[in-house]
Amino acid sequence: MKALMVDVDGVLVHGRPTDGLPPFTYLERDLGLTREMLQQAFFKPYWADIVTGREPIEPRLADVLDRIAPNITPEALMDYWFENDSRLDRQLLEGLVEYRKKGVTLFLATNQEHRRAAYLMERLGLSEHFDGIFYSAALGHKKPSEDFFRIATERSGYERHEIAFIDDSIENIEAARDFG
Repeated sequence: MKALMVDVDGVLVHGRPTDGLPPFTYLERDLGLTREMLQQAFFKPYWADIVTGREPIEPRLADVLDRIAPNITPEALMDYWFENDSRLDRQLLEGLVEYRKKGVTLFLATNQEHRRAAYLMERLGLSEHFDGIFYSAALGHKKPSEDFFRIATERSGYERHEIAFIDDSIENIEAARDFG
């Protein structure tokens, strides 16, 4: 193994930093917006296009919030979301250091939109632990699509057989294995 690709949500990041609960656990209490309303008005109809980079998050989120929660700005919701979905698995990070010491190149391989991908690398400091990030909005495909793995592999500079993959989704693991 020359390279290791690591998933983010459910592997490296586990919910709220204080307690590990899902990021929107207290959304209604904190911002006055229910998870169900956000799910129905934003995530269900628009997320597939946003997470694969076909549509930016800000304009669509602004339109939705204007309808369902005009007192909340897209920035405020994204700040709330990203900050409440940032509990890092420090034990895993420490373990990955050993691979880097042995010369293994580390990448993140994740389904993310552009803003959260930047947040992960810059604000959470994952750029200090990983050599790069392959994410769905930048690749135009999300896991478990073979195209996600093909493009990530091409951009990594490694051959399929030189890369290992860590994910919490059996569907993604099987797709990576099937890819090679």
